[in-house]
Amino acid sequence: MKSHKIPDVKTLIVIPCLNEARTIDDLLLKFSSTLNNPADRIIVADGGSTDGTRDIVANFSMQDARVILLANPKRIQSAGINLAVEMFGQGYDYLIRIDAHGDYPDDYCNRLLEDAVHTGADSVVVAMDTVGHGTFQKATAIAQNSKLGNGGSKHREGAKGHWIDHGHHALMRISAFTEVGGYDESFSHNEDAELDYRLRKAGFRIWMTDKTRMTYYPRSNVRPLFNQYMAYGRGRAKNLLKHRSMPKLRQMIPLAVMPVALLALLGVFHWLALVPLCLWIAACVGYGLWMAIVEKNPYGLLAAFSAMIMHLAWSTGFWLELVSSVGAPAPLAGKAMS
Repeated sequence: MKSHKIPDVKTLIVIPCLNEARTIDDLLLKFSSTLNNPADRIIVADGGSTDGTRDIVANFSMQDARVILLANPKRIQSAGINLAVEMFGQGYDYLIRIDAHGDYPDDYCNRLLEDAVHTGADSVVVAMDTVGHGTFQKATAIAQNSKLGNGGSKHREGAKGHWIDHGHHALMRISAFTEVGGYDESFSHNEDAELDYRLRKAGFRIWMTDKTRMTYYPRSNVRPLFNQYMAYGRGRAKNLLKHRSMPKLRQMIPLAVMPVALLALLGVFHWLALVPLCLWIAACVGYGLWMAIVEKNPYGLLAAFSAMIMHLAWSTGFWLELVSSVGAPAPLAGKAMS
């Protein structure tokens, strides 16, 4: 693979986190060993961890002054990254966002910087490999890696490097980030898609790299997975309300799930009300059986169950956000950072 020389740029690596004691030390070891410029910094924006995360980072920073622990009183990731850029971003060229729930190849940052320099992109996004350990987490990972769970999303499946509208955030030019106002802190989820909308509207370009990718570990049981996807659905609806940006077809299909589930309640009066719900369940189970038989995947049927949780939660969150917005003031599309 051809490598492009990395110029003398200054990079700010930001890790927003909350209770990540199991993973934070390994992440700091990995990324502190790959910093290119003596001025590069790793900012851990902690949202008030109570599991020892803060002590781990503080101890690490005593050994390596390039690692900085930053309190994030607003707790959410978008606010943590905004605060890190506001306090430390002056004079830096690029921001690299690291998810504490993920794992990364050793050359991750270098590959991102190479592609940013080679393409001239203002933002470089990556594909995700979702991996699980326990039974439910493995099934959920399979669901999220499949079209049943991701609808063909490019940042889930990966593709040859190309320009794109949205992807999983990895690297961003700090001047572009600050010009559009950073993340909108009213978004606890889907803040990346919302920011990408403003980046594109302002004329900035987003590149989907094929030079590297990250590994993501999904939620390991039902309730956190449902809550996560319900928040994603709310975020997608907030994006629609703020920018009048319609969901893509792959997102619109799952939107029908909650209305179909509500319609099924009328099944006590007539069996036809159950048909749409039964068709959805049959489609999911059928896809799970196909994975189990054709792909010889023992988690196929359980992956279908995980996908149904994701569909229902996403649809529920979307409609709840729309209903709750009725009569409320329209959200502004202005800048989020001060």
